[in-house]
Amino acid sequence: MIRTRIEEMRLNPEQKGHVFGELLPGAYLSSGGLAFAGRSERSHTNDGPDGRDFHVHDDREAFLILQGIGTMEINGEHHPVRAGDIVIVEPGENHHLCSDAENPIVTLWCHAGPHRHHKQS
Repeated sequence: MIRTRIEEMRLNPEQKGHVFGELLPGAYLSSGGLAFAGRSERSHTNDGPDGRDFHVHDDREAFLILQGIGTMEINGEHHPVRAGDIVIVEPGENHHLCSDAENPIVTLWCHAGPHRHHKQS
């Protein structure tokens, strides 16, 4: 897992490509979405094969915490997150976003790849 904050990112207006640059390899943001977690919700629970509690990717995934607080569970270990944090989940890391009961999380999540999203083709 890689963790940074928006204010720590040095965005270059001349940079080509997407805002995550080398943190999220791939020329284009290729998939993603906006997620509104419920109070005390844990993402991807029982998502794996045969209902096992396992959620991984072959590429990096970026999470930008837009609102709220919680923890990012990586391979069973909980890391506190709050609005403004950027978490990059590495390939093969079993990950779940756990939302706070009083201040639920809103996230922007995305993947990058060699091709544009199909709606941009």
